Amino acid sequence: MNITRENKDALNAVVTVNVTKDDYKQKVDKVLQDYRKNASIPGFRKGAVPMSLIQKQYGKAVLLEEVNKLLQSSLNDYLAKEKLDILGNPLPKVTEDFNWDADDFAFEFELGLAPSFSVDLAAKNKVVKYNILADDKMLHEQIERIQKQYGKLVSKDKVEEGDDIVGTFTNEEKGIENRTTITTDIFKDKKAAKKFIGKKVGDVVTIGTKGLFDDDHKLMDVLAVGHDDVHGLDVEVNFTIEEINTHEKTELNQELFDKLFGEGNVSSVEELKAKIKEDAEQQFAQQADQKFLNDVTESLIENTKFDLPSEFLTKWLQTAGETPLTPEQAEEEFKRSENGLRYQLIEGKVMSENNLQLTFEELKAATADVIKKQMAQFGQMNPTDADVDGIVARVLSNKDEVKRLSEQVMSEKLMNLFKEKVNYTTKEVTYQDFIKEMYGE
Repeated sequence: MNITRENKDALNAVVTVNVTKDDYKQKVDKVLQDYRKNASIPGFRKGAVPMSLIQKQYGKAVLLEEVNKLLQSSLNDYLAKEKLDILGNPLPKVTEDFNWDADDFAFEFELGLAPSFSVDLAAKNKVVKYNILADDKMLHEQIERIQKQYGKLVSKDKVEEGDDIVGTFTNEEKGIENRTTITTDIFKDKKAAKKFIGKKVGDVVTIGTKGLFDDDHKLMDVLAVGHDDVHGLDVEVNFTIEEINTHEKTELNQELFDKLFGEGNVSSVEELKAKIKEDAEQQFAQQADQKFLNDVTESLIENTKFDLPSEFLTKWLQTAGETPLTPEQAEEEFKRSENGLRYQLIEGKVMSENNLQLTFEELKAATADVIKKQMAQFGQMNPTDADVDGIVARVLSNKDEVKRLSEQVMSEKLMNLFKEKVNYTTKEVTYQDFIKEMYGE
């Protein structure tokens, strides 16, 4: 057997596998001999069927199967030996007049080669890493919410300022139907707020959405509509009042502090604010990190230039999935997936150049940490090592969980690397300002 490669250009090659009769004859003959031993053909004793009949009945199918096995193994060995970094899978070139009755065969395969490129993490870019702060306004609102949440709920007949109003927003034309709880002070439009004062359970209040809030994004929550729909939304919505409640605020005392954070952990209003600020900013940091990772990803795709064997990949996509695609469908699919493929190559390059690897011990430690946090949420603050190890073993016996957790840990490794090496600027913002920045406004 002889395998040769012709590079068409830097991204495309054709591999030719020449198979001679000597390469496959012994294997084909052995399979046919086994068929002969077990063949049951009327008029012949078992094991005494003439080989000519076996050859006539099974010879071509066995030949095709054995040659195909030989092709696959030899091509895989060749790619590994040559250390060829290919995209997709080798595509056999179809030959209309291929002659399976010949003794020797030549098979051609098209290859899409991975491009050669470099990644400059320290290059100048527009990536911003946000540091989200819980400002005094947010802390005040959180403390008010806690006081109401742990206070006494009192049902009322009529709406007054500051009351919780439970009801459903509807607009048939826009398909809006969302049950929510509001207070009149959430509205920027004071005329809209006044429409609720004095209303009773069962009353319907009609208000316009344009200019209703100081930030259109709040419509996403109260109306349950998507981000793209809230900007400039100018319709009337009906709010059917179902409940009217007020909360008698609970006192900010030691009993409340212990209930919130455990006995003795918080002992003053200032410490309460500090704890709320700490917890909030920890959650904000996760959101900021995710945006940072997304922005670095986009920046790397935009600034890392290389060509792809697009024609080859489009052709490969026609047969890569469960359902064959037309050339037009494959072209559309390539356009949709191109950036994902580009980042996959960039990420692989970054991981290789920075020796980012995941050991099983790291995976076990990360899994244990996740489990301990989950157990803490259910009040199990001090689980034994044996309990945690048992759960870790069960989790890591699930292939899907191993894949998910491995990707999560590797994503954290990439995040830390980007924080260390990417040239970014830092910006401190409130959470509301961060939401605006996140949506590009």
